[in-house]
Amino acid sequence: MNNSQKRPHPNQRQGRGPQGPKQPPPRYKRSPLSILLIALVVFAAIMLLSRATSRNEISWSELETYLRNDQVKSVKIGETRIEGKLRADLSDSEQASKSFTVKFNSDVFADRLNKLTEGKDIEIRAETQDIWLLILAQWVLPLVIFGALIYFMFIRNIRSGAGGMLMSFGRSRHRIQGKDKVKVTFEDVAGVEEAKEEVAEIIEFLKNPKKFQRLGGRIPRGVLLVGPPGCGKTLLAKAIAGEADVPFLNISGSDFVEMFVGVGASRVRDLFKQAKDSSPCIIFLDEIDAIGRKRGAGYVGGGHDEREQTLNAILVEMDGFDTNDQVIVIAATNRRDILDSALTRPGRFDRQVVVPLPDLKGRAQILKVHARKVKLGPDTNLERLARGTPMFSGADLAAIINESALLATMAEKEYVEMADLEEARDKVRWGRAKKSRVIDESEKRITAFHEAGHTFIQATLKDADPLHKVSIIPRGPMGGATFALPERDRTLYTKRYCMAQLQVCFGGRIAEELFCEDISSGAQSDIHMATALTRQMITTWGMSEKLGPVAYEHQNGFDQVYFPLPVEKEYSEKTAEEIDSEVKRLMGQAYTMAKDLIQTSRDRVEAIADALLKYETLDAEDVKVILSGGQLDKPTVSDLLAAEQAKAAGAESAKSEEKKGESAQ
Repeated sequence: MNNSQKRPHPNQRQGRGPQGPKQPPPRYKRSPLSILLIALVVFAAIMLLSRATSRNEISWSELETYLRNDQVKSVKIGETRIEGKLRADLSDSEQASKSFTVKFNSDVFADRLNKLTEGKDIEIRAETQDIWLLILAQWVLPLVIFGALIYFMFIRNIRSGAGGMLMSFGRSRHRIQGKDKVKVTFEDVAGVEEAKEEVAEIIEFLKNPKKFQRLGGRIPRGVLLVGPPGCGKTLLAKAIAGEADVPFLNISGSDFVEMFVGVGASRVRDLFKQAKDSSPCIIFLDEIDAIGRKRGAGYVGGGHDEREQTLNAILVEMDGFDTNDQVIVIAATNRRDILDSALTRPGRFDRQVVVPLPDLKGRAQILKVHARKVKLGPDTNLERLARGTPMFSGADLAAIINESALLATMAEKEYVEMADLEEARDKVRWGRAKKSRVIDESEKRITAFHEAGHTFIQATLKDADPLHKVSIIPRGPMGGATFALPERDRTLYTKRYCMAQLQVCFGGRIAEELFCEDISSGAQSDIHMATALTRQMITTWGMSEKLGPVAYEHQNGFDQVYFPLPVEKEYSEKTAEEIDSEVKRLMGQAYTMAKDLIQTSRDRVEAIADALLKYETLDAEDVKVILSGGQLDKPTVSDLLAAEQAKAAGAESAKSEEKKGESAQ
């Protein structure tokens, strides 16, 4: 999430754009291990080249011929071969001064060689082995290689504080960002104003610690950011470091866990040691629930479990903080209920900051921030888009802006239009529209009347959310959809609103029954939603006059999430029958009310269905015109397809004319 205030583009800052000073070339530093490997390769190559020879290998019969013709000048006899040279005064220039090599076996050829060389003017020498070279190749070189491996694998790690683990297993895998690299500030965070205010005192402590020491106050040692995924917990932690202008050490909870027991605890100690050396700084533990789950035999698996040792190391390190350490630990999770109580007690993560889903105002601010990166058209309305995105996180809103820019680019538009933003919203929430899918006419008619029933009730009932648009274009698992546009974020649900929602859910099934003389499976999700809402009204919210304000629903806690067991009902079988009877009665009441509403306005529902078959998508203004008895004046789907085909044909003809003109020239 970001704020709507403008900041210079990263490429326009000094030293990063084309106007800035020239950056120095990167400097690459070789490790001692790489230097050792290069030296070994060079040494092996020299040894091979020294032993290589350009002498031609000949057979024993050829050597006998040379010896009989007195063509050999000198020979050097070894254990397995004979090396020699031919005389230079030969008539054959190719053979002059040419060296040769012959494989030799002293047991077979020793007597024959003596007879052939007897009385000849041949220099005979015996090959001697270099004892030092032999010792170097067989003993010294392997010892040097083995000693180097021992040094780099063990001794060097011990000196660097890695606990002596193999290579760097015991070292922390955090990513550190210095003061000059943390560019995120509160100007880049939007939609979480309360959370920003709550962490403001941490920034003040990192900037001016003596201010709090004057009255004996102690700043929280740990801050736990709790909220759904994509709400900006990581971004808020970076903004705290950016505002305080301190280093930012980032690591995930899963980075502590390894197959070797004790590695996680070693990494924790290494992380906190480096943090204290770099203080003031911020440690950010992302997804801390990976290692901070509740301990006990029924939860994790015993006292020697790797996760439990890692958690114990974190507890000890956070308890060992001094007031003057100026190291703040920030952790993020979306499962606060499964964290160990020792981790969240005062003195460790004693400050819990909730980062919720953004409200209507927050969504508008987030959209404005992300929209700074794209070129918007004059018809775009980000406030209207924020109204149509309830329960969207900051990550979802960023994805909407990005998808709209991609859609506008693929359509070769000059800027992003409102239609692109709405299409991107629907794509992020429900998936891409399946416009190429071939739908049977009877199925298309059933879908049109189904959505017309939803649309009519949504637009008629005052207690329901206002209608936004309706479409029979398949999208994701849905054959069609009716979209509402809430005027505000709801924190309370009244009985009238719930009854209106039930009628909207049943509108599609009722329209199928009245106009198509049959029912389909398209109402599956509607029936499921209506049943869940009705049961919650009765068992949780106490909206049943017969059962009264009594909570019958069992709340799932940590035990039921990770150790699902059969839950014994907290009410009798007779009460269960009464709950089922009341659910059926309340749903039947809403079904009857919706059916009466559609039967009294059959012509309007049929007009909406006909318009959907003709245009496929209608917005709230189109539905309003139809309900008032007017006629729509806009191109149909066939007209749009014909226009696209004509445009494509015109582009092809223009290209062909251009090619003809180039060929004529």
